[in-house]
Amino acid sequence: MPGGDGTGPDGQGPIAGGGRGRRGRGLGGGFAQGPNGECRCPNCGHKEGHQLGVPCYNKKCPKCGSPMTRA
Repeated sequence: MPGGDGTGPDGQGPIAGGGRGRRGRGLGGGFAQGPNGECRCPNCGHKEGHQLGVPCYNKKCPKCGSPMTRA
């Protein structure tokens, strides 16, 4: 692709996939929110800091025991 603009060889129109290459979904979609942020309980609203490498959905709320979500 000349210029990487999704037009294909010699600028002959768009290629399949919209020229996004192997990434496809862009910059992480709804996931991959980075190391900052917090985990929140959808049941009682308790919040605590997010730990790098530990998904929020793997943590249990210390107040009510519900699985946490990323806030």
